[in-house]
Amino acid sequence: MKKLSQAIALAGVMTAAAVPAVQAEVEVSASAAVANMYLWRGQDLGQGVPAVSGDLVVSSGGAYGGVWTSSGDSALGQEYDLFLGYGGEAGDFSYDVSAWTYVYSGSSTEDGDTRGNTFEATDIIVSLGYAGGSFSYYYPVGNSNPDDYSYMTLGYGMDKFSATVGVANSDADKDTYTHLDLGYAYNDNISFTLSKVVAQEADLDKGEKGQDEDLKVVVSYSLPIEL
Repeated sequence: MKKLSQAIALAGVMTAAAVPAVQAEVEVSASAAVANMYLWRGQDLGQGVPAVSGDLVVSSGGAYGGVWTSSGDSALGQEYDLFLGYGGEAGDFSYDVSAWTYVYSGSSTEDGDTRGNTFEATDIIVSLGYAGGSFSYYYPVGNSNPDDYSYMTLGYGMDKFSATVGVANSDADKDTYTHLDLGYAYNDNISFTLSKVVAQEADLDKGEKGQDEDLKVVVSYSLPIEL
């Protein structure tokens, strides 16, 4: 859902002959948000139940890391995501590489796969941006991630408006689909998103299991927390 402003943690040190080491400034930030649904890759994971989320981020230079938590989805419950990454900019070009692990304490999937405080569900995410455009690729590396699954997004933002196309590819159970998200930031706190699955391999008219193609309207409110 759901997107964090970059930030984390690692003090940088610069050394040179006869020059003492200088520690980079470390910043800590936090925020909280509430939304009418938990939208994730074009899907409503909470089945219509509102979601409350929050994050704590530590940053230094381009390095960042922290934790993001949400009231969770209807299948796996409370979610805790741990992440580390590094990003930067050069003119209109930007880049970011991060690792995210998704933890669902005390929950289990239908096939009996229990996800506790482990690193079973983990993605390596590579993002590139130029001017208002962006591309992100999610590479699964955790033990519980399907080997044949991948996800990528292509987006563009201008002023308060944004558009994102997300593509999920999978060889299993006709799980390949494409969704389109249109966003509008009313102000720094309130935002709106329209999301719809626009294409998928499964044929719902034939009774095949696939993604919900109904239009989803998301309203979210977020605010920073002073530390």
